[in-house]
Amino acid sequence: MASVRLEGITRRFNRVTAIDDITFTVPDGRFWVLVGPSGCGKSTILRTIAGLEQATSGDLFIGDRCVTEVPARQRDVAMVFQNYALYPHMSVADNLAFGLKMRGTAPEAIAPRIEAVARSLDIAHLLDRKPKQLSGGQQQRVALGRAIAREPQVFLLDEPLSNLDAQLRDDTRAELKQLHQRLGITTIYVTHDQVEAMTLADQIVVLNQGQIQQIGSPQSIYNRPQNRMVATFVGNPPMNVLPVTYNGTGFRVGQQVIPCPPLLRAKFSPSPDQRFDLGIRPEQISLAPSEMEGHLMVEVMVVEPLGRETLIRAKLAGSNPALYLTWQASPLVQPQPGDRLLIQFNLEAIFLFDEASGKTVYPLPEEES
Repeated sequence: MASVRLEGITRRFNRVTAIDDITFTVPDGRFWVLVGPSGCGKSTILRTIAGLEQATSGDLFIGDRCVTEVPARQRDVAMVFQNYALYPHMSVADNLAFGLKMRGTAPEAIAPRIEAVARSLDIAHLLDRKPKQLSGGQQQRVALGRAIAREPQVFLLDEPLSNLDAQLRDDTRAELKQLHQRLGITTIYVTHDQVEAMTLADQIVVLNQGQIQQIGSPQSIYNRPQNRMVATFVGNPPMNVLPVTYNGTGFRVGQQVIPCPPLLRAKFSPSPDQRFDLGIRPEQISLAPSEMEGHLMVEVMVVEPLGRETLIRAKLAGSNPALYLTWQASPLVQPQPGDRLLIQFNLEAIFLFDEASGKTVYPLPEEES
């Protein structure tokens, strides 16, 4: 096992910069997740670590060894691809053993290692089958097993669960976490699914347009996003963002006003007529008990009953152009499209983002916990 350190890694394809000045260190034995929208550069980073892409500039270290110029086969990493990349003409046992044979492992050492890996992944009964005889989840376990059997210093996983159905994805995600806890191998995992990122990661690296937006624990990323992109990408349903103007006492949105909490005014002191993007997460919105100052009137557009909660999508009354909100309500709340409701924000949970740059201006960075 070993740490992985990237120092100023940049990868360009002709005139296109896929990743730009990427710097971070994954400590030995930790599970880090790279997350971001499609095209943000996360798979390029993984392939560069694996040696399948050559960095245009920067240095890459595995442990204390600089591997920037080292061929992929000599980096002692194992990669699991999105499509599993199993050999269709080989049995499960032969697929598991292939990497060991290529590395010249003694034949008498291969069989016990394959049996141990197969037992740990609950695929021992499948060793004689071919990949086409396996379900998607079983193929995924074989691909993982082939990587584990090599006992590499680093695991690299490129969206390995994306081809699985929802239930199997949940089950396999839990198995992956247990597997890492048991083996303790340094793991870097790529996904566009922020639920996977939140549930699996020790630390999350949020990427956008080839650049790092934020690195932190799942909870710190969720509670203290450093910019609007991170705030709206992490969280399901995503954070609501509304363009507002400070009027000296509150934030005007459309024809309505959201009160400015005293703590925000004291710590940030916005200027009159200053414009922001105001963020509020769906779970921080609730129905207002009565019509009072500071409540917002909305028109219900879509109601989505989800069993334990109801997801309500609504338009802010009087807004032009139209502004929309989503919030999570009790399952007992079942309004109809077209209904008008009064809602209230938890004013202690609002965020303010700079209108131009998207950088978080409240809560202030020094308030991070």
